[in-house]
Amino acid sequence: MVPENLKSIRQRIARCCERVGRYPEDVALVCVTKEASVDQIEEALGLGVSVIAENRIQDALVKYKTIGDRATWHLVGHLQTNKVRDAVRMFSLIHSLDSIHLSDAINKEAAKIKKIQDVLVQVNVSGEKTKFGVSANDALDFLNKLSLYGNINVKGLMTIAPEVDDTQEVRPYFRALRELKDKVNSILNTQYSILSMGMTNDFEVAIEEGSTMVRIGRAIFG
Repeated sequence: MVPENLKSIRQRIARCCERVGRYPEDVALVCVTKEASVDQIEEALGLGVSVIAENRIQDALVKYKTIGDRATWHLVGHLQTNKVRDAVRMFSLIHSLDSIHLSDAINKEAAKIKKIQDVLVQVNVSGEKTKFGVSANDALDFLNKLSLYGNINVKGLMTIAPEVDDTQEVRPYFRALRELKDKVNSILNTQYSILSMGMTNDFEVAIEEGSTMVRIGRAIFG
């Protein structure tokens, strides 16, 4: 199942990129393994997957004992400050930075092990109360403050679109994040390059709107 699913996802990414004049290699596939067994992860690694992501620290710790550094690990779920120590030690990229309080904790733990922690700032573009993330209106100020942290390196932005029946309805949210990135880069003279947006249900729309990193789990692991 994993080989067929992975092949299908890669083909869909390639076809989508072709439609909008982009190169498939410019869109990173992050395999979200929250519902995957260690055996399934091993199978995916054997098929060329290099980046895997978890939503929860405790799940990642269990799988990390077996997989270790044979994969690059990302955290895509909400991060609580009491889990920061483990997160900084395990994940190369944290997708869900959304507060100064969390920034303080990440910077402190990263400094302890002399690490510059790569992060993405999660932006709640839709404004849904059920979602984490800084508001689009507050993002510029927040990113400006992050420039003062010596052990945090912002690589770009992340968002989670609303769940809808018609995936075309999420297009404005993805477009808004891309436009926010361009605005921030212009005003702050930064070079944020990563747009982490798009999941199993909506990744093709996200790619059409400029996503450089899609987070897909269910469509690969079932």
